Amino acid sequence: MFPMTNLVTDITYFGQKCRAICDLKCEKAWGVASRPKITLSDDPDDYASLADGELGEAPADPGTYEGGHGKPHHPTFHNKWCVRECERSIVVKPGEAVSLPDFSQRRFNLRSRMET
Repeated sequence: MFPMTNLVTDITYFGQKCRAICDLKCEKAWGVASRPKITLSDDPDDYASLADGELGEAPADPGTYEGGHGKPHHPTFHNKWCVRECERSIVVKPGEAVSLPDFSQRRFNLRSRMET
């Protein structure tokens, strides 16, 4: 069903039964608000998050918290930080297609940059 390299946790998210899924690369998880990025123009929304290969390991505590939860160490289940702040995780409804974020290359914020 899911590769053993992924962590899958059944959760209730805003009252809905869902699944949190990530790639278990916590050492590369900076958090949505903290992942290093470069700006590409004067538009503050025009940026690219750096690829894993451009970065070292992420801090054990990036300084962001969700519902009192911080970034976990060697998790066996997702906490609130994982679900709301981790850029490597997604939340899907049961049976929904799964496509985890790919940080092997830069991730552009604007769709127009993705298409070029």
